[in-house]
Amino acid sequence: MASVTAPATEVPERQPGAPAASRARRRRKRRGLWSRRSRRDYLVFLAFATPNIVLIALFTYRPLLQNIYYSTLNWTLGSPFATPIGLGNYREFFTSSDAGRILGTTAVFTVVTVGGSMVLGLLVALALNRRVRGAGFARAAVFSPFVLSGVGVGLVWLFIFDPVVGVLGAVIRAFGASSPEWFNNPTLSLVMVMIVYIWKNLGYAAVIYLAGLQSISTDVLEAAQIDGANSRRTFFSIVLPLLSPTTFFVLLTSILNSLQAFDLLRIMTPLGRGTTTLIYESYLQAFGGSNRAGYSATISTILFALLVALTAVQLMVLERRVHYR
Repeated sequence: MASVTAPATEVPERQPGAPAASRARRRRKRRGLWSRRSRRDYLVFLAFATPNIVLIALFTYRPLLQNIYYSTLNWTLGSPFATPIGLGNYREFFTSSDAGRILGTTAVFTVVTVGGSMVLGLLVALALNRRVRGAGFARAAVFSPFVLSGVGVGLVWLFIFDPVVGVLGAVIRAFGASSPEWFNNPTLSLVMVMIVYIWKNLGYAAVIYLAGLQSISTDVLEAAQIDGANSRRTFFSIVLPLLSPTTFFVLLTSILNSLQAFDLLRIMTPLGRGTTTLIYESYLQAFGGSNRAGYSATISTILFALLVALTAVQLMVLERRVHYR
């Protein structure tokens, strides 16, 4: 009987470069898909971001660059002619007798309002961080002045501080004393505006601090209580360090807002007597009768440089002391 032999199948030789070639093809295919996906994502990004970039460039950076250019001109507001004078406006400002007074007023206003709103805001936040009846209403009442118009707030407080018909004057006279001349004394005018500014803005600091307090884990506070720490030790050794990111944020935003405060100053002290900060001096130089648009742009540029410098210092120095958890 003849034996049947299965037909031999030829196994094709595997070329040594075949796996590398297939991997290269797969990589090219993935690269093609990824590049198409990247292009599509990039086009979607441009579609959403381009309108915002154009608006920011037109209404933020373009006026900023124009203001820097105007600061190098001797230009009267409304005049079609302007004379380039280089850094002449800057030399005039820093050599004038009013520069020290303006910078000093700006520093005092910023330090007092920022420090006052932060300290009072923290105390109010500690008081509101309790589960008691009416806490929600109290939080809304504390925060509401921050969202009110500065013009309206200034007008209301003008009547309160009025030495003749004001509520504060009536209360002071009820105790047998005479009402201070808030509007005639430059020092008292600055104190008056700072009081109103702190009252208006402490709600902002209080709400931010309240959010920071509520983010602290109760386990940490309970562990401190078990270890025998009293309320004062717990606050200064645990709560306050854990609030350092919140404090840094409030400090940064409060300084920027304070240096740019204008509405209350304009409404409560129209002549700027005792309350002439950098931003208000810039307004007075352009629209207060002098019509010196170039000099006003110089003061605005100095204020912008001060804002950038303070922000950079805070980001480089103070942020290192922040304890992020």
